[in-house]
Amino acid sequence: MNMRSLWKGHIRFSMVTIPVRLYNAVDSGSSIRFNQLHKEDHGRIKYDKVCRSCSETLSGDEIIKGYEYAPDEYVVVDDEDFEKVKLKSTKIIEIEGFVDVNDVDVSMYDTPYYAGPDGDVAVKVFALLSQSLTQSGKLGVGKVVLRDREDMVLIGAQGNGIVIYKVRYPQFVRKMDDVPGLADSEVSADELKLAQSLIDSMSKDLADIEIKDTYHEAVQEMIQAKVDGKEVVMAAEDEVKPVVDIMTALKESIAAASGEAKPMERATGESEEAEVEDADVEEVDEADEAVAPKAKKKATAKAVSAAKKKAAPKKKAAKAKSKSKAA
Repeated sequence: MNMRSLWKGHIRFSMVTIPVRLYNAVDSGSSIRFNQLHKEDHGRIKYDKVCRSCSETLSGDEIIKGYEYAPDEYVVVDDEDFEKVKLKSTKIIEIEGFVDVNDVDVSMYDTPYYAGPDGDVAVKVFALLSQSLTQSGKLGVGKVVLRDREDMVLIGAQGNGIVIYKVRYPQFVRKMDDVPGLADSEVSADELKLAQSLIDSMSKDLADIEIKDTYHEAVQEMIQAKVDGKEVVMAAEDEVKPVVDIMTALKESIAAASGEAKPMERATGESEEAEVEDADVEEVDEADEAVAPKAKKKATAKAVSAAKKKAAPKKKAAKAKSKSKAA
């Protein structure tokens, strides 16, 4: 499927200029969108914009923007004010320098875009930059104006192409040191050695690890089951037992990773149950299709494939068969 470019311009470092086009690297079209409905008749919900001071319902031309600089005190900002600070789009990503890949904190990464050469004249010089970034292990650092906003970007190689990562400015990224409970804890040499052995035994290429949004699939299956009038089966939750003896848990885990045995219990730390937002499940209102608070994983853990239910009797039959043979 051909991608549609969202930006056309140049990447420039020193005296070298490369015509490029940018493309979305993330497909947002696969998200599941829900509408809010009236419980009684399933009618769509719309929202009126009501003034909190006089309770009057307002139309769009009666609404202005304001910034609250003190409690209930606002300064009005109009379109002319925004025009005065609007950045001029230069259509050039100016590389200001190169840094080692490992020097960039992963918490700075935000949105990825793919870059491709714009026209035959750009193919060779584009390939030159891509291969140079690969061999050097460096990332280019630059800035670009997208949608009237200046963003910091990192330029890196991926395969034969180039990925441009929009990143968060360092002053907006919280420090890891501010996370509570990170005080140094004593770990024995034996525990550390076993933990490292477990990591080594579980190490593999990323391509060998199944990375799939199973929750997205479960929600789709749940929706289709309800459309078809079928029963929605609740997923059984995995039982996680806290293990006090870390050494025993590590040894059993290493044996399981080696195929020698299956660990009887999992080592786990105590944690408060947190709600997790799902990026691909959205609620939409009638007024402007704005996204409402997103559905929570905890609330929809019930959604699973009916195929799992069908598989259960087969397992029981297999167990009964093995018992009869033993007899």
